[in-house]
Amino acid sequence: MLKKARKELRMMRKRVYIAGLAVVVVAATVLLARSTGVSANAQQQAAATTDVKIDNFSFGPGTLTVAAGTTVTWTNRDDIPHNVVSADGVFKSKVVDTDEKFSYTFAKPGTFPYFCSIHPKMTGKVVVQ
Repeated sequence: MLKKARKELRMMRKRVYIAGLAVVVVAATVLLARSTGVSANAQQQAAATTDVKIDNFSFGPGTLTVAAGTTVTWTNRDDIPHNVVSADGVFKSKVVDTDEKFSYTFAKPGTFPYFCSIHPKMTGKVVVQ
């Protein structure tokens, strides 16, 4: 009878141990899922940047629509220098040579036409919502 009681006690301890381990695994899974969600949100916020390529005497894309707070980066992929100048004087880059960049963060909604003052036929537009 004593052997049977000891055996049942060991089995009960085993069940309690397994149940406790299951609780820890579930809690860790929930915490990991939550931290992954926070990480994804941080990545989405960090992704508030958009690129415009300057190449072959053009801006690509020619018209860009972004959310307020987005940083737009122009990268010169052309063999000659260009610049980026807003038509209403909101922003103006220095002359950017091949592979150089210029960035501007659009804080307020609006439409912002721009051009290259070296090559005025090169135009583009940023629409901020």
